[in-house]
Amino acid sequence: MLTFDSCGVDHSFRKPKKNMNLLSPRPWLAGMTSALLFLGVLGSSEFVYPQEAQNRARPNSGPRSSEIELLPVQGNISMLAGAGGNITVQVGKDGILLVDTGVATMSDKVLEAIRTLAKRQVTYIINTSDRTDHVGGNENFAKIGSPLAIARAARASVFIIGFSTILERMSDPSAKPSIPEKAWPNDTYSVPQKNLYFNGEAIQIFHQPGTTDGNSIVFFRRSDVVSAGDIFDPTEYPIIDLNKGGSLQGVIDGLNRLRQMAIPADHMEGGTMIIPGHGRLCDVADLDIYQQMVTIVRDRLQDMINRDMTLDQVKAAKPTRDYDPIYGSNSGNWTTDMFIEAAYKSLTSGGRGKK
Repeated sequence: MLTFDSCGVDHSFRKPKKNMNLLSPRPWLAGMTSALLFLGVLGSSEFVYPQEAQNRARPNSGPRSSEIELLPVQGNISMLAGAGGNITVQVGKDGILLVDTGVATMSDKVLEAIRTLAKRQVTYIINTSDRTDHVGGNENFAKIGSPLAIARAARASVFIIGFSTILERMSDPSAKPSIPEKAWPNDTYSVPQKNLYFNGEAIQIFHQPGTTDGNSIVFFRRSDVVSAGDIFDPTEYPIIDLNKGGSLQGVIDGLNRLRQMAIPADHMEGGTMIIPGHGRLCDVADLDIYQQMVTIVRDRLQDMINRDMTLDQVKAAKPTRDYDPIYGSNSGNWTTDMFIEAAYKSLTSGGRGKK
């Protein structure tokens, strides 16, 4: 079935099947990538998917089960899934490094899984954002370690690295709920890039404003693995926190940066592996699909804004309807309407659009 808009552009394509398998790339990636290239900027035209399909989207708060999975990635990098946000684990002779720590209630199971890789101390934690499903375990890991034998951290049991605005928000006395001091970053950076050498591997930490103004991307150079945080979350639309400096364009800039960093192997699969904020292990082909989706949605919204459409009119036009069966939700902490509103406001002057 062909669906044309008022400009005569065909926007129909076959509905891909959801597959959240954590290990294997989706078999329809190549076809989906080609199909996405035909999608253009839409105004208020109708789309091909029924509204009821959105109701199949997952709830998006907290861990989905009480079990976690430990998955080898490549090099000395593993991924822990199921503890809230994904956790990247690097192990070696110097100790253990984590990117994010999941929710606090899963810390015991996270530690149990890590112990199957190594019995060493967690020396570094890198926080990609200050969301509770990424920093919730900080305090628990800070409590279990012995003081590090390094002069500049005589009293610290773990280095917690984060962009400076993460510390500002976590240490804010007016924050509700308040966050214990042991969970705060104690090794912040405020420059575009921070470098680290640990377990025989160069690690680059890039500041990349996206869902907030404090996001970080972590690149393990020898293992060729990128920990992307919530800038890349193939399970849902980007969670744009306007109050913390997030923006739709910032997310796109981050996705474009990831695309420049990641190098695919044969047929766009393999090569650089990407650990997203949530969901399964990804490669460049997965990133391409998400990057194109967010870019197309941005272009549709910008076209509507240029035609002086109000937020209510944009919502009524359903500019994401063809993507909602994959990324949308009518319930939970982050709904499709919330995404459209945040994206619309981030594209309009001063972050505020017409009601």
